[in-house]
Amino acid sequence: MDWQTNIRGFKSYLQLERGVAMNTLEAYIHDVDKLVQYFKMTGKNVDTISTDDLSNFLVWLHELGILAPSQARILSGLKAFFMYLLLEGIITNNPAALLSSPRITRKIPDTLSIIDINKLIDAIDLSKAEGMRNKAMIEVLYGCGLRVSELTTLRLSNLFLDIEFLKILGKGNKERLVPIGAEASKFLQIYLTEARVHIPIKPGKEDFVFLNNRGNPISRVMVFIIIKQLAEIIGLEKNISPHTFRHSFATHLIEGGADLRAVQEMLGHESITTTEIYTHLDRDFLRDTIVQFHPRS
Repeated sequence: MDWQTNIRGFKSYLQLERGVAMNTLEAYIHDVDKLVQYFKMTGKNVDTISTDDLSNFLVWLHELGILAPSQARILSGLKAFFMYLLLEGIITNNPAALLSSPRITRKIPDTLSIIDINKLIDAIDLSKAEGMRNKAMIEVLYGCGLRVSELTTLRLSNLFLDIEFLKILGKGNKERLVPIGAEASKFLQIYLTEARVHIPIKPGKEDFVFLNNRGNPISRVMVFIIIKQLAEIIGLEKNISPHTFRHSFATHLIEGGADLRAVQEMLGHESITTTEIYTHLDRDFLRDTIVQFHPRS
């Protein structure tokens, strides 16, 4: 029996036998869909999933920035789904029976709400020479989910704004294509045409997108300082960094319902299991993910 048939049966079970509220039903189906996406990537069928497999799934969600309350809700949905499969005789052992939230010591950075992000962007002083640059940087950080090193080394020759993509050189010199949302693209183009053109660029640095006032590529430290200053201006008490925007990018997409494979590819994450066959998703699918699920697109 395929995944979709199981999900339809689970939905009927929740409605007819458990009488759950519509909001709860939709949340459960939404969370099980994340599970399906994950195991389709790893090639696992529903009757071969173990408790360890489910634990790895929860760890992966954690790594993507899904916060503890959402993890707890997803865990509840998984337990209900596998109980249904057991009752229907689709599985003989329940891998979720003893499943608990993963104990992970590595702290996930704070995730910003879209309200926080809008406040930070609105706090940028556009009357200053560096204002439009800073606005474009924050929009690109959040709009594309980049690492700070990927932002500071971004090159003009890797901008394909006509097709709404950036070519990013990530960890291990691995290249990936990342779609750029409407807001990020708009302010990046304004920066390039109205602000950057007035900077005296140092020889050999002409291809770098984000420059300091002396015409050198902006440093990672400077990006940190800019973000800390903006947080101070709006009175944000969270401890944020450039990486916070990357986590927020992933969290907002996933919680909005985006395809997990698409988010993984845009982040440039390594394969999550040794058995996964890495699938390169087509450009249209990645761009549609941003357009449909990113809050600032």
